[in-house]
Amino acid sequence: MKRPSKIACQNVWKLFGAATEQMSLSALQQGDLSRLSAEGQVVAVRDVTFAVETGETFVIMGLSGSGKSTLIRCISRLIEPSAGQILIDDQDILKMSAAELLELRRHRMSMVFQHFGLLPHRRVMGNVAFGLEVQGFSRAEREVKAQEMISLVGLNGWERNYPHELSGGMQQRVGLARALALDPDILLCDEPFSALDPLIRGEMQDELLRLQEMMHKTILFITHDFEEALRLGDRIGIMRDGALVQVGTAEEIVSRPANDYVAAFTRNIPRQKVLTAKTVMVPAKSKREKVGDKGRYALVTATLEALIPLVATTAEPLAIIDEEGYIVGQVSPQQLLTALGEGQGDTGL
Repeated sequence: MKRPSKIACQNVWKLFGAATEQMSLSALQQGDLSRLSAEGQVVAVRDVTFAVETGETFVIMGLSGSGKSTLIRCISRLIEPSAGQILIDDQDILKMSAAELLELRRHRMSMVFQHFGLLPHRRVMGNVAFGLEVQGFSRAEREVKAQEMISLVGLNGWERNYPHELSGGMQQRVGLARALALDPDILLCDEPFSALDPLIRGEMQDELLRLQEMMHKTILFITHDFEEALRLGDRIGIMRDGALVQVGTAEEIVSRPANDYVAAFTRNIPRQKVLTAKTVMVPAKSKREKVGDKGRYALVTATLEALIPLVATTAEPLAIIDEEGYIVGQVSPQQLLTALGEGQGDTGL
């Protein structure tokens, strides 16, 4: 069942350059992109439209210069978009007054940055409680809430330490705790783990997945790492040259890349861990029937990795069933081998 949209971008553009805003908008309205270039404008975000459902983790992935970080700053209005609409709960934030925007940032939206953004002169407790202090909570109230968040991210015992006394992963946990202390509806994460060592990065990904399982926030997460996008995202949007070139689940993107550029990202992804029986099965033609007690079967949501030992023991197709036990298709050894071998061609960015 589709959930309501929490964030929606509609035809968002962001231009940087010497020309006036009025000249740029006139060229956009006329579809004259060559004129923008002639006027010295750089198109950082190009006609981007997408929506993030309530409680969803939506990952925007792209290489350096693709426009992903500019886009998330437009959504928070740290950067003013040149054109389009950005809706939070169906309210256009580009029409908000300064006071309304401040209220949004203080109570409904928090950001987690790549370089932590911690206050070096404040201890862990003071950093986590900072937003609550700005909101006017009493010292007792904010320390109780901050301690709750410190415990939640696994930093008990470090409350009195300063940021420079912590590892990079611990500093990022402080950043997460500070963002969560405000109990925001929305978390905007701009490459928060990219400065961390690979092992610590994996631990922080685990931590975010654990917290999301508990708290069900709406998360917009920026990364340049496709494997990180696959791991964290309910859905993924891939950007190139300021444009959103594909949006879909990890399985949709790996099995049906929109173009060669997207296919290049999926080339080295372990398909057996991403694709499911639903993608590779031959759908059942007969009316709905249940598998027998002694039948060989797998759930439609099973990964190809889970199917391999079931299919490898016989040449007979494996029945695929839905959650109610009805047969919805079948997978043969040949179909499985074909699916595992696809997407391995030589493509390049």
